[in-house]
Amino acid sequence: MKNLIISFLFLAVALFSCNKDSLTVDNNGTARMTFRLTDAPGAYDKVNIDIIGAQAIINDSIVNLNINAGIYNLLDFVNGKDTVIVDQEIPAGKLSQIRLILGENNSLLIGTETFDLKTPSAQQSGLKLNVHADFLQGIAYEYTIDFDAARSIVKTGNGMFILKPVLKVFTNGVSGAIKGVISPAKARPVIYAISELLDSVSTSPDTISGNFMFKGLAEGIYKIKFVPLSPFSDTTLLNISVKSSVVTTLDTLKFK
Repeated sequence: MKNLIISFLFLAVALFSCNKDSLTVDNNGTARMTFRLTDAPGAYDKVNIDIIGAQAIINDSIVNLNINAGIYNLLDFVNGKDTVIVDQEIPAGKLSQIRLILGENNSLLIGTETFDLKTPSAQQSGLKLNVHADFLQGIAYEYTIDFDAARSIVKTGNGMFILKPVLKVFTNGVSGAIKGVISPAKARPVIYAISELLDSVSTSPDTISGNFMFKGLAEGIYKIKFVPLSPFSDTTLLNISVKSSVVTTLDTLKFK
């Protein structure tokens, strides 16, 4: 679409480890993607957008997203309000593009009169949002799509209206993660990430490799408590720092 205007704020992602630094993107696991839809106010009574699909280009492959399809009145999501349209696990790796696909049931309400809104290009291949970012395994990423209704609607010479979407995408925030390995794997501990200020969570290691990971952790300081099977003893690690967009790698924990 020639008149589509898209602006972006990019997130600079840095990998951090409490033992070593790495700049390698792990394409084998998954990350979590959340997209919220919001709008800038417009001088209309309703702006109904028919969202039928979304795709992500990750590692040069198309991933169909599990979107909450439906007809959304953009004016329901002004003044800080939003709604989640995508929330799912996706392959980790390089994200290059998001495509928002619209259906044919787009309309505009002014007073008591309803006008159809047509967007042929969007219906065929989707509204393309070029996002160049590394999605790291275990990290949760949250974006907001700001669909500017006021600037997206163009009145034609014959008194009709067409939709030429003006979108802005910005990052709300990302989570952090903690990963590590326990040995021997037969200790099979329940592992807790405990924070005095945040919600605490638990996980279990892989029963063969001993690998474990806490995904989607908020920034903060945690203690990691390991409660293994008998005859192994409980162990607690203190002052483990979690930062946004960082995977903190712990030393291998050996039970005796």
